[in-house]
Amino acid sequence: MGAIDECGLATDPRQNPAVVWRNRALRLLDHVSMPIAVCEFGGRLLIANRAMAAEFGLLPGQLRNRRILEFFTLRDSATLPALAEAVRLHRRSRYPARVSWSPADGTRRHGEMTVDLVGDTPEETPSLLLSLSRVDAPAPAVPPADRRAEASPVEARILAAAARGATTAHIAREIGLTPDGVNYHLARLSRRWQVPNRTALVAHAYATGVLAAGTWPPEPARVATV
Repeated sequence: MGAIDECGLATDPRQNPAVVWRNRALRLLDHVSMPIAVCEFGGRLLIANRAMAAEFGLLPGQLRNRRILEFFTLRDSATLPALAEAVRLHRRSRYPARVSWSPADGTRRHGEMTVDLVGDTPEETPSLLLSLSRVDAPAPAVPPADRRAEASPVEARILAAAARGATTAHIAREIGLTPDGVNYHLARLSRRWQVPNRTALVAHAYATGVLAAGTWPPEPARVATV
């Protein structure tokens, strides 16, 4: 039998070419400076690169079969419902999630985890491709009384199209994005405004002046900035 390396990959030279190619591809992740991991939809870690493992003073193989939420705390309550809805609708989209964690040095860090739903076919339950962007401190909280709805020009155009009842595919063609790009912007808005779905996003956009009141078809009220 061949040996097993620290990433949990077999090193037997008699492996078939597909397995050898897979193992080489996985090792390439160790040369990426961004922390990256792949886990099952239920949260069990399958793969982690050196940068991800190093956050916790571990080797990649030591993260295998652990639960991702053992290491990270979600700071967005809407993240898991959004992922579940994407799986139900067979979407392969990208979602941002604010997270916090305690690295090997014991300090508390905050950042954004980008979650991509990946799979060979739309019918199978996808895996989660996770990439971590680190920041030194959390963004300061905005007092509720001072909270203002903000949207970029692209986000305002997406909201106006959504208010007309346009599908994700139609919005993507109109704005010049991919459907995943549209879903990414909508997910960021849902997190920023703390609303659960597209209907609530449109209502919030009207209530806070992002979309012009009393006009049809809907249009942005002004050019907003993030």
